[in-house]
Amino acid sequence: MAETSQLVMDTSDASFDSAIKSSRVVVVDCWAPWCGPCRILAPTIESLARDYDGRVKFYKLNTDENPQVASQFRIRSIPTIFIFTDGKLADTIIGAVPRQYIEGKLEPLLK
Repeated sequence: MAETSQLVMDTSDASFDSAIKSSRVVVVDCWAPWCGPCRILAPTIESLARDYDGRVKFYKLNTDENPQVASQFRIRSIPTIFIFTDGKLADTIIGAVPRQYIEGKLEPLLK
């Protein structure tokens, strides 16, 4: 799962600030390689990235390798999905939730 697609890019402690400012709406999927629910969620994030291409940027953040962001946002459970608008945290989703739940959070931000 460490490999990323062209639509879901990796971010890190060093690149996080520029990542969340790279588009008006940005989704960051916080995960770790050992996390089963993270692996379950990964295909959903990929398909969302395809469907929202050009409107939303998608990133993955490995919390094991990037403890600074994990600590800054007090991540206690993964997967955690952050949704940023204009570089500011707009919403947080915890757990492997259905695609429709994520879309319900994204759609109002795109209007």
